[in-house]
Amino acid sequence: MRNFTINDVTILHEDNSVLVVVKPQNIPSQADKSGDTDMLTLLKEYVKEKYNKPGNVYLGLVHRLDRPTGGIMVFAKTSKAAERLSKQIADGEMSKNYLTTVVGRPTDSQGTLVNYLKKNSLTNNVYVATVGDHNAKRAELSYIILQSDEQTSLVKVQLGTGRSHQIRVQFSAIGCPVYGDVRYGGNVISAKGANLALWAYRLEFTHPVSKQRMVFVAYPPQIAPWTRFDVAKHIEVFADSSYDDGVPLVAKVNTSDNLD
Repeated sequence: MRNFTINDVTILHEDNSVLVVVKPQNIPSQADKSGDTDMLTLLKEYVKEKYNKPGNVYLGLVHRLDRPTGGIMVFAKTSKAAERLSKQIADGEMSKNYLTTVVGRPTDSQGTLVNYLKKNSLTNNVYVATVGDHNAKRAELSYIILQSDEQTSLVKVQLGTGRSHQIRVQFSAIGCPVYGDVRYGGNVISAKGANLALWAYRLEFTHPVSKQRMVFVAYPPQIAPWTRFDVAKHIEVFADSSYDDGVPLVAKVNTSDNLD
């Protein structure tokens, strides 16, 4: 397993309230039983060193990305910011968009997938359950197929819920598993050891203090299977902006060439 450092993390935006970064693939969002380096620990050390802060550093984890998923995350630098960002998530005011490459092509060019998912705590696998199944949780996502070739499809996904492994399980359930996903059958055409083709490419939220709407975009790594498609053509690209009234603050688009 690769030993990640802060140099592997791209900082998109930082102020007194929030820290917006690009999480590399295959690093946990927070410490887990593996004991491997995680994003929260790395970023706490970064803040501690940058600002020469004594003692423990506060950094709030308000949302997570699964370990094999890369892309944009926002962390809160104060408890008040964490509370307000968490409320935006609960109220559906924080918008998170993903890109994925799936094996095959879904029957419908766009649609909504609704399932009830249940997690096996022993294997850590998630599977589709029935509505009345004990502890099964409703999962919803919307998708649009952006481009397809003879083997795969580039798909834009917006989550309606935030369940563990949700995108991976729901696309696997319709016979189009995520490329490179060994756990859910997406490794049938990928090279051995290929990264999971799932990337959190766009994040939009309201700044917890200034109330300015903020938008961040990051390209997936320029490696297979992303290179099968004209990803740039399909991603909404933003220029730099400022805190002008009514104008979102937008980060520079990051090609993420170093995040493979």
